[in-house]
Amino acid sequence: MATLDFDRAILCINRRHGEYGAVVRVLTPDNGLLAGYVQGAKSRERRPLLQPGNVVSGQIRGRVATQLPAMTLELVHSRAPHYAEPLSAAGIEWACLAVGTLLPEGQSYPAIYNGFDALLNAITGAPSARGWAEALIRFELLLLSELGFGLDLETCAVTGGHENLTYVSPRTGRAVSDEGAVGYRKQLLTLPPFLISAISADRQGLRDGLALTGHFLERYFFADARKTPMQSRERLVERLEAAFA
Repeated sequence: MATLDFDRAILCINRRHGEYGAVVRVLTPDNGLLAGYVQGAKSRERRPLLQPGNVVSGQIRGRVATQLPAMTLELVHSRAPHYAEPLSAAGIEWACLAVGTLLPEGQSYPAIYNGFDALLNAITGAPSARGWAEALIRFELLLLSELGFGLDLETCAVTGGHENLTYVSPRTGRAVSDEGAVGYRKQLLTLPPFLISAISADRQGLRDGLALTGHFLERYFFADARKTPMQSRERLVERLEAAFA
C-alpha cells in the first residue's frame, strides 16, 4: 500500500460520498492535485476542517487501482471565517472549484499552487474587492497558460505590431491593435490596458478583464457541460459588479 505524506496543501473540493464520508481534492506544491476519501467528513468536528480554501497537512494511503485512496487531514490554517462575507466567499469558492476541476491529478503545477495561495491570501487580506479582483484575473490567465491555452497579448494578430493593442480575438486569444481592428471591433473582446502596461486597473478595466478570462475559460473548458463551475463564477462576477458600483 503506497503512502504519501504532505505537510501543506490547499483544500479545493469537498463532495459528499456515502452517508458519512466525502471525496476531497487538495492541491499540493510538489505532487499536484490529490483526491481521497475522508471518513467522518460530515461530523460537526470535521466540517470546519474541510472548508475549501483551508490549508491542511495530511496523508493519503493508496489501496488498489480500482479504489479511492484514504485521506487523513489536519488543519494548518483556516480561511473558513471569511465565508461570512458573501463576496469573499464567492471568490474563494470559485478559485477552489476552478483549480479542483481543471487540474489533472498527480501532476505538479508549482506556479499554479503559488498563484492560488497568493490569490486566496489577497481575497482574505485585502480591504475591498478592488484589492483582489486584479489578482483574480491574473490568476485565471495563469490557469489558461499553464494548461496550454495561454493568450498572446504582445503582438497584433493582424499587423504584427506591438503598439496600440486594444482588443483580443475571441477565437484565437491573440491581441489586435486599434488599426488592425478596423471593421471588426464589435466582434472583438476588449484588452484592458493594465494587462499589458504598468498601470493600475480601474473599474472598467476590471470588468473587461473578467469578461476576457471568462470567455476563454468557458470556451476551452466548459463549453459542452450543462451545469458547470462557470455558474459559481457568474455569481462571483455579479457580486463584484455590485461592489464596483
